[in-house]
Amino acid sequence: MPRNEPQIAEESVATPRPEELRLLEAMLFAAAEPLDEAVETRKLSRAAIETLAIVAYHQPVTRAEIEEIRGVSTSKGSLDVLLQTGWIRPRGRRKAPGRPVTYGTTDMFLSHFGLDRLDDLPGLEELKGSGLLDGRLPPGFSVPMPSDDPALREDEEPLEPGDLDLGLAPRPEQAAED
Repeated sequence: MPRNEPQIAEESVATPRPEELRLLEAMLFAAAEPLDEAVETRKLSRAAIETLAIVAYHQPVTRAEIEEIRGVSTSKGSLDVLLQTGWIRPRGRRKAPGRPVTYGTTDMFLSHFGLDRLDDLPGLEELKGSGLLDGRLPPGFSVPMPSDDPALREDEEPLEPGDLDLGLAPRPEQAAED
């Protein structure tokens, strides 16, 4: 009587990008103890997804500009989650009253979404074709062309040390004294 061998289903595993592989190798090499390779999956809120899309397409963008585009106020939590995931980063400060912080995407954002450059984000026709935008768009609606240029723009100033200090850790000069 023939024995029934269990069938093993092959999983479809994406090939890691070279920079991801180098990062993984570096983490394994530098770790003092075994690492958990499990990936924590988090589901982003609709507000966080909308905020991420606005930052990606409109960067550099301030919180007030994000709110203007979305038409609603943005909770601090949406930006915090995106900063924690490493998908957005503070770029600089807008040369405007109050000097608001400007945000842009990171290389981790590109890597996570399988993009080489921001130019690879879908344009208007691709978004329509995929069903993400319907035919009832307002006249003159367009999707901005995102830019990978890391340089600050004319209307931005560089961040200064301590600009983003949230008071969670002692300042470097205080740590040295203790």
